[in-house]
Amino acid sequence: MNKAVPMDQLVDMVMAELEKKLSTSTAADNPAAIRYKDPALVNEETQRSPRVEVMSEMVPSPELDTFTSKVPSPKWEEGMNELLASTPARIGVWRTGTRALTKEVLKFRRDHAAAVDSIYGEASQKLLDEFGLFTVETRYENTENYLKRPDMGRIITEQGIAVIQKRCKMKPQVQIVVSDGLSANAVDANLGDVYPSLLDSLSAYGLSTGTPFFVRGGRVAVMDHIGEIVQPEVLVLLIGERPGLVSSKSLSAYICYKPRKGTVESDRTVISNIHRGGTPPLEGGAHIGTIVNKMLEQKTSGVNLEI
Repeated sequence: MNKAVPMDQLVDMVMAELEKKLSTSTAADNPAAIRYKDPALVNEETQRSPRVEVMSEMVPSPELDTFTSKVPSPKWEEGMNELLASTPARIGVWRTGTRALTKEVLKFRRDHAAAVDSIYGEASQKLLDEFGLFTVETRYENTENYLKRPDMGRIITEQGIAVIQKRCKMKPQVQIVVSDGLSANAVDANLGDVYPSLLDSLSAYGLSTGTPFFVRGGRVAVMDHIGEIVQPEVLVLLIGERPGLVSSKSLSAYICYKPRKGTVESDRTVISNIHRGGTPPLEGGAHIGTIVNKMLEQKTSGVNLEI
């Protein structure tokens, strides 16, 4: 069984093969051209791992990358290291001549592709079935329209309303809703840990839940429309965040006390960046349960909630 290869090691293997071929061809055609090798590749032969066959599914996610400075001699090395330790942002990626290092360009293209895949992907039906989540849709129609018309992702279709009214318990204490939002990958990567942890946390506080379901093409404010239909005391929306170039698998939990038509954004409480490189999914689920309990005690949410 193939094992995941760290990104730096994977790129090194690719670069080793490219360098080997380039060195052979340029040496034959123009021996002097070897002088222009990328500085990042010089003296790395002894550090490279043996060549292995790499399949596309072995490429790890950006969250597993180790961020280190490529700057040869930073004026303040300690400060550079502290900065790199505090953020996964692209800092100290350096350059060769006027261009970025090939390794960094490859990472950038990988992360950009992952972000695009997240937006246009679909949540795993097997995962939704595992947690007994039936599916309804908003009026988003398709991904292109979803990106241009956020308002269409805030309204459940007439068919969806009928399904919710038929299958959901009305006026529950806590209603849990899951949506792909802008990242289906976030649902696939985190729901398996977040959802059970959330249920355990709510149970520990003695809180009851309604009938959970999945919303395809949802925006954050869809919780207001759902609130009008189901009328829960608290609604928890687990939704995929807008993917960036650091993580395409980040999930957010928007929590609101009695969401209804006219609810403003300051009435919502949010726990964001739930993923392996941010707030751990298990910890996130437990924390959401604590927030829900405080909302029910204080009968409010958002900026008025005392945490």
